[in-house]
Amino acid sequence: MTTNRKSPTVGRRRLGTELRKRRETAGLSLEIVAERLECSQSKVSRIETGSTAVNPRDVRDLLSIYDTPAPVVEELIALCRESREKGWWHQYSSVLTSAYVDFESAASKIRMYEQLVVPGLLQTEEYMRALVQGGRPDFRDDEIAVKLRIRRERQSLLSQDDPIDLWVVLDEAVVSRPVGGDKVMREQLKRLAVAAKLPNVTIQLLPFETGAHAGMDGTFAILDFSEQGESSVIFAENATGGLFLERREELRTYNLIFNYIREKALSPEESAELIEELAEEPLWKSRLRATG
Repeated sequence: MTTNRKSPTVGRRRLGTELRKRRETAGLSLEIVAERLECSQSKVSRIETGSTAVNPRDVRDLLSIYDTPAPVVEELIALCRESREKGWWHQYSSVLTSAYVDFESAASKIRMYEQLVVPGLLQTEEYMRALVQGGRPDFRDDEIAVKLRIRRERQSLLSQDDPIDLWVVLDEAVVSRPVGGDKVMREQLKRLAVAAKLPNVTIQLLPFETGAHAGMDGTFAILDFSEQGESSVIFAENATGGLFLERREELRTYNLIFNYIREKALSPEESAELIEELAEEPLWKSRLRATG
């Protein structure tokens, strides 16, 4: 199974950035462009931020206003058409709570800190099922099946011909809670141990004894893209989907936070060794013996 690495959302952002640069080079304000295009300023602004789809005719009209050379016009029209194509995940839009999967599909590198659960790209199916059932007991069986299908699709990003580079720092709480029970969690730990040996996957554990650390405000992911001029995106997760951040200062802050966390964490080698040990002698078993 191969996941299409193109992302409509990322394509719209790239197109918007190029259109904004063309407008600024032409020395035109949003007001003037909106007047010539006979539309609202907010429409032009939404196009430039990539927050709305744009049709090829509007792109051609905008580039005409900016006196753009014909070869560049055709290149950006092609990008416009590409950005209007639907990704594989579109059919699941009724159950997806954010555009994260869209960004993830186009990322070349993802760095993330996770406080409570194994990231979706590294979950076993039984762990996924237990997580969904435990977190949302109101979900029907068919809704759970769709969520599992989406995560299986996403996981192909790690094994396709051009896999993403994944670097994960897991709080020790992630490997301490037996989601799904003893057997399910042991299998999940074994999956982590196997994944840690992949050349494109780095896993580090942040032990409890670290105490206070830079990531205590919550789980986040930093998504980097290989396309020239495409800026990184921060995704801070919450129960209703999450928040996307992309201002320069926000990117700088989260890059610093991730670097602080990984420096406090066990090395990848130490982490892999500990995960293998925990698969054989889990922390929850030790706790049961201590309290028994």
